Amino acid sequence: MRALPKVVALSTAGLLVATLGGCASSGDADGKTTVTWFKLTETADSANATIDEIVADFEQANPDISVKVEERAVDAHKDALRTTLGTSGAPDVFFSWAGPGLGGEFIDAGASLDLEKYYEQYDWSKRFSETTMSTVTQYGGYDGVPYTQRTEAVFYNKDLFAQAGITAAPTSYDELVADAKALKAAGITPIEFGGTVNWHVMRLLDSLLETECGADTYQDLVTKEASWADESCVTDTYTEFATWTSEYLNPGFISINNDESSSLFYSGKAAMAIEGDWFNQVVRDNGMDESTVGIFAFPTGTDRIYGFNENNYISANSKHPDAAAKFLDYLTSDEAQQKFIATFGSRSVNVDVLPEGQSDFDAQWNPIVEAAKGVYMNNDQNLSLAETTEYWRIQNLVATGELDPADAGSEFQKFIDQE
Repeated sequence: MRALPKVVALSTAGLLVATLGGCASSGDADGKTTVTWFKLTETADSANATIDEIVADFEQANPDISVKVEERAVDAHKDALRTTLGTSGAPDVFFSWAGPGLGGEFIDAGASLDLEKYYEQYDWSKRFSETTMSTVTQYGGYDGVPYTQRTEAVFYNKDLFAQAGITAAPTSYDELVADAKALKAAGITPIEFGGTVNWHVMRLLDSLLETECGADTYQDLVTKEASWADESCVTDTYTEFATWTSEYLNPGFISINNDESSSLFYSGKAAMAIEGDWFNQVVRDNGMDESTVGIFAFPTGTDRIYGFNENNYISANSKHPDAAAKFLDYLTSDEAQQKFIATFGSRSVNVDVLPEGQSDFDAQWNPIVEAAKGVYMNNDQNLSLAETTEYWRIQNLVATGELDPADAGSEFQKFIDQE
C-alpha cells in the first residue's frame, strides 16, 4: 500500500490541499448515503444522458445510496479539483486524466485514496487490461479506477477532400502536408482548432513532435532524459508547427475555443480535426452524415497512436469510500459498460465488454487501434502543471509569430532547468 505523501501546493495561485482529516462534502439525507461525483461535462449531449441513465440504474439497484453528479467544463473542472480536494467541499469521487501531470498531481498531494482493498474485494485487476492497470499502479499503490481509454486521430470530411482532388486519406506526413496545400488551394480551411483552450492546439504540436523526433526521443524529452535545447528535431517540430498555424488553420483560431472551431467541421467549412473516439457521437449529435466522415491516425511514421487514459479516484478524506467503491464497481460493470460505449467511444475499459452492432463509422477505429505499437500521450499528461503551462505559453508564442521556432526548445529547457 502506498504511503500518503505530505500535502503540496496544487496551483500556481498558492492554493493548498488541506489536511486529509477534513470533512468530505458528501453527507447522508433521508436515510441514504450520498456519494458526490465531480466529473467532466461530456461534449456529446447523448453521452451526458447515458451517464444519467447509468446513475439512475445504480440508484434503483441500491436504494440506500444516492449519487450526486457535479459536471463542469475542462478548465473549470481542473480548477474545482485544485480548490476543493482535501477540504470540506471535496467530492467522494473525482474524475481526472491519468497522466502524471494531471491525476498524478492530486495523488502526489495525498488527495487520492489507495484502493488496494477494493481491488481485492471486487477483483478489479481482472476487469482491466494490463495497459490500463498501469495507469492505476504507476504511483506505487492502487490509485483510481479506469474510466476511459481514449484514442485520438484525424477526422476528415470526405466531400471536402474530393473537392480538393484528394482521393484517399494520407498515409505519410508528406502526404498530409500535400493534402493541406491542396485543400488551401481549393479555398477550403484544411484543419480547425480553437486557441483559447491551449490543450486543443497542443494536439497538433504533440503530433508534430512525435513525427519529427520519433518515439524514443519523444519519450526522452517528456521524461527529461533529453534536452529540448539540444535536439535538432525540436526546432524542426516548432518550424512545422509555425507553418501549420500560419498556413493551414482556420483564420482567427487563436481567439476562439474548441467548440466554436468544431462547428467549422460540422458545417463543412473545415476539412480536418484532431479529435478522439468521443467525437463520433458528437458528429452524429451535430447532424453530420457520418458516411461522409473518415478517420485516420496522424501519420507520424512511428506506429504509435495518440491517446490517454481517464480514471475516477476516491478522495482520501471521503466519508463514504465503501459506497463510492460500490458505485465505481457498477460504473465499470458489464451491464453499465454496454450502455457506456454506445455513446462514449469505440472501446470499453472493461476487457469483457465488446462493441455490439457498430456502425461503419465507429468501426473505423478498430484497425487504427489494432495497428498501433504503442501510445504517445498528450503532453499535458506527461508534464507537470507548471511545465504544461510553460509548454502552452511557448506554443502560443510560436503560433502567433512572437517567438522564433529556433528558440522555442531552448526557451522550454531553460524553464525546466530553473524549475
